[in-house]
Amino acid sequence: MSRNRAYPSDITDAEWDVLEALVPAVKPGGRPAKHDRRVIVDAIFYVNRTGCSWRSLPIDFPHWMTVYRYFRDWKQAGVYIQLNEALRGQVRRGAGRNPVPTAVISQSVKTSERGGQGVRRREGDQGPQTLSDR
Repeated sequence: MSRNRAYPSDITDAEWDVLEALVPAVKPGGRPAKHDRRVIVDAIFYVNRTGCSWRSLPIDFPHWMTVYRYFRDWKQAGVYIQLNEALRGQVRRGAGRNPVPTAVISQSVKTSERGGQGVRRREGDQGPQTLSDR
């Protein structure tokens, strides 16, 4: 299917050059794919960017059920995680950094001076109220 319109969510040729190798290829042995993978990716990006429902995809994209099936299958196969990791690695290598991010989170929490005896109530405090007490 050839598309006549271009949308702001469509990927550029340079972006497709990077993504093409990461998007799953057509499975061998079956019938040939009816839709180009790039059109499927553009349709998924359109839904993501606009926030529209799958059924609201413009008519020049493949049928919404087709696009959603690819989205669902690729999600279940972990394709989006692999895409994110590969693209992140490329960006980090381009910045001269380690492709795999490393981080150390250190946090210390001060406990009470009494060793966690609990919260002391103020004078006159009745404690937790329940709906039946009202």
